[in-house]
Amino acid sequence: MSAQHSDPDPHRTPDVPPGGMPPGETPPGEGSTGAETGPRDKQTRGWATGPVIILGIVVVLCAAFFIAYAVIVAL
Repeated sequence: MSAQHSDPDPHRTPDVPPGGMPPGETPPGEGSTGAETGPRDKQTRGWATGPVIILGIVVVLCAAFFIAYAVIVAL
């Protein structure tokens, strides 16, 4: 079995200076970002109308309950 080395031969690699890359330098790789990166659809902010209406109804009903309870206890 012959396994290939993951490190390329520096003599046959383009854009590598003679003697190899200096310490701390990374050879250029292929681009990982393309034209299709990022969100594909328009992002919206905020809540939809339905949940806001339902939340408002719940808040009004809770407030009405506590007001009615306070009125009954005060009698």
